[in-house]
Amino acid sequence: MLELKNISYHVETGNGRDILNHVNLKIDDRFTAITGPNGGGKSTLAKMIAGIIQPTEGQIFFDGQDITGVSITERARLGISYAFQQPVRFKGITVLDLIRLASGEKLSVEGACRYLSEVGLCARDYINREVDASLSGGELKRIEIATVIARGSRLSVFDEPEAGIDLWSFQNLIAVFESMHEQTQGNIVIISHQERILNIADKIVVIADGEIKKEGAKDEILPQLLNGSPETGQQLRGACHRFA
Repeated sequence: MLELKNISYHVETGNGRDILNHVNLKIDDRFTAITGPNGGGKSTLAKMIAGIIQPTEGQIFFDGQDITGVSITERARLGISYAFQQPVRFKGITVLDLIRLASGEKLSVEGACRYLSEVGLCARDYINREVDASLSGGELKRIEIATVIARGSRLSVFDEPEAGIDLWSFQNLIAVFESMHEQTQGNIVIISHQERILNIADKIVVIADGEIKKEGAKDEILPQLLNGSPETGQQLRGACHRFA
């Protein structure tokens, strides 16, 4: 479904810096987890898929169509959703407004409430609240996930969805992702360090120093991350954290 060919992202600093360096990746599994050390290029790659930033080199294809220069708005219309690591606040916009915008439909209050219920929020307490500073980071994160569910995208990208999520919510996050796939039959990409999230992946991609160091089936890659095998080297050790 999604293919990145020879993708690089260079930032002009005093000495210049390559955030991503000739990345080649195909994403066509149900769940793909991207992990690796902090600063390795994971979030940059996610934003590049969404169209928030453009590569300095290479091409991105979605269902065979070159979308390298396509805007974030056009990518959304094609069926690509993106959930920020730190969700955006929208003063003056209610949760109901946001879910309706995401779905592209004039949802009833009851219809919008169903999406909030899927992420463990009591709908009557949130549906008319503004998406502003009065909401906690965890509440915003769950509302954002509800909007992605409402969109029913063919490709959904989540940047560290566990950030700011309390333990109860984290335990239910896995079920939310599995339900999303059942409803949309789309592909889900998750940027995460958490073992429980990596454990539901069909494919794990490890990025460090702007390059793909390892990729493959979960049963092959996850034991290497947890055990720090000599083959993977120091760059992969510490990439995976448990969430007790």
